[in-house]
Amino acid sequence: MEALKQGADALFILLGGVMVLAMHAGFAFLELGTVRKKNQVNALVKILVDFSVSTVMYFMIGYSVAYGTNFFVGAEQLAAKNGYELVKFFFLLTFAAAIPAIVSGGIAERAKFWPQLIATAVIVGFIYPFFEGIAWNQHFGVQAWIKAFTGDEFHDFAGSVVVHAVGGWIALPAVVLLGARYNRYRKDGQVSAHPPSSIPFLALGAWILIVGWFGFNVMSAQTLDKISGLVAVNSLMAMVGGTITALVMGKNDPGFVHNGPLAGLVAVCAGSDLMHPLGALAVGCVAGALFVIMFTLTQNKWKIDDVLGVWPLHGLCGTWGGIAAGIFGSQTFGGLGGVNFTAQLIGTAMGVLWALFGGLVVYGVLKLTMGLKMSPEEEYEGADLTVHKISASPDREASW
Repeated sequence: MEALKQGADALFILLGGVMVLAMHAGFAFLELGTVRKKNQVNALVKILVDFSVSTVMYFMIGYSVAYGTNFFVGAEQLAAKNGYELVKFFFLLTFAAAIPAIVSGGIAERAKFWPQLIATAVIVGFIYPFFEGIAWNQHFGVQAWIKAFTGDEFHDFAGSVVVHAVGGWIALPAVVLLGARYNRYRKDGQVSAHPPSSIPFLALGAWILIVGWFGFNVMSAQTLDKISGLVAVNSLMAMVGGTITALVMGKNDPGFVHNGPLAGLVAVCAGSDLMHPLGALAVGCVAGALFVIMFTLTQNKWKIDDVLGVWPLHGLCGTWGGIAAGIFGSQTFGGLGGVNFTAQLIGTAMGVLWALFGGLVVYGVLKLTMGLKMSPEEEYEGADLTVHKISASPDREASW
């Protein structure tokens, strides 16, 4: 029976890893559909290469930073318990690699290719796993201190703060330091509109993310005996809450409609194992509204050219999710309890501040040394031709 349980657990978390790996296709197509046609190839290449760099860095350094174990032992030892520790690494890697995938959408269409890969290596090798170890592996006694101070540990079941808020708040300094796309905010005060190049691809990306998210959340249990249908239904309710609110507040805009469910899912991650489904619905509704309002403000009023709105979507909705777990996870609002508002506030604030600091240092140093932004000529040509020497739909040459 023990061997059967070990095999089942390994399969369970492996399937979760595969589902979250598939989400990276969602990131790619969401970006591809949002950017202009001259940057579509770049969107696809960035997500795949970022994932590959993330894998190497997390295997060599990041996983050890977060969990204090490494893989520099014999294969016989690694294969113990049906290789459970290896597939656990695979599952947690897909979370870590989401950070550069999130940042990618914010800095799209004008960021240099190689500096971003260096940033990916540093973020996944150290910055992300440093906070991951604090939140999920009791590092430095921070969780013990929060529990002693508030009565409960900081609770983040599936990464509203650890993954999404951290990714979104790392992206903010990257976007600000990079600056807006050429002629996005004109001297006459007008804003140049850059509508999505492909609503079907944008929608496809959103749907892939939605489906994969049930692996992201449900499989965060990490063993089969801890699986909870509550997590699945709470994810569903937050997703539809975000969709409906974004539809209404975004006035039928398909970009908002397809980002609304993602906002809800970002926000529900932290407390999805604790909330009542109606609480999860409320959390998703707030997240959908938050995304529409803040995306519009950042783009039009504050002139922060965050192409996919990754700071409102992941940064702010993730922050809301961390706090919301302390509200709707409590028994007062029909949740299971074991969380409190103060603990959630402290843990969430720590994640946000660490991400802001990390993003500022990494992208600040890169800006000073290598530069972050393409030249106006390169940006005008588009990243596809500038970086990859081919467009998404190359015209047939007359000589063919």
